[in-house]
Amino acid sequence: MHTKRIIPCLDVKNGEVVKGVNFVSLKKVGDPVELAKFYNDQGADELVFLDITASYEERDIMRKVVSDTAKEVFIPFTVGGGIRTLEDIKEILRAGADKVSLNSAAVKNKNLISEGAKLFGSQCIVVAVDGKKRKDNTGWNVYINGGRVDTGIELIDWVKEVTELGCGEILLTSMDADGTKKGFDLEMIREVRKNTNVPIIASGGCGSLEHFEEVLKDDLIDAALAASLFHYGELKIKDVKEYLNKKNIPVRI
Repeated sequence: MHTKRIIPCLDVKNGEVVKGVNFVSLKKVGDPVELAKFYNDQGADELVFLDITASYEERDIMRKVVSDTAKEVFIPFTVGGGIRTLEDIKEILRAGADKVSLNSAAVKNKNLISEGAKLFGSQCIVVAVDGKKRKDNTGWNVYINGGRVDTGIELIDWVKEVTELGCGEILLTSMDADGTKKGFDLEMIREVRKNTNVPIIASGGCGSLEHFEEVLKDDLIDAALAASLFHYGELKIKDVKEYLNKKNIPVRI
């Protein structure tokens, strides 16, 4: 089993970190640069920074916040939201990010994944997949624009396609589990794992130490992402890693 990564997520709206439930009811949490530095110092393995309204508002991501954050952290740093072109990818990487996360733009322009992987290396291209279960329980659809738009695309089909297009990692978020603290969506994660060989970051629903163990123990995923648990001080990254270490799940202490 490979060493597992613990990743805090900074969802940013109007320059502030926010968190909600099921992608709505957003509450302000704090300053992204200060929080990024805090998590860097606390021993996070990576950070994910998502400008959650940039795509919906059809504006560019806040590059200054990205560059200011990059100056404060010394761990891999992924940035997403409002990235629509190869030039956007180049600018975000130049601003200090190690990877970019593509979601809405990737659905609208699949070449962005393949061309981005060719130009910058597949390790730089993360495809964020936001999935929600269909009402008939037959599977999941892919949503874009911060969870506002149902594309009608079957999630597993999309996972297969982005894998073939050359993405280096998939950031998989369960919209049904997001912010509920009832645990990761293991059903969705298992189905995705069967259909791709690229690393998976699981997101949405973590509420306890046991949830981290549950999702990481069977080598289903490569990293677990959480937001509100860390933002509100309910768990510290150190506590999570010490717990997982005791459960014989390899983490960087």
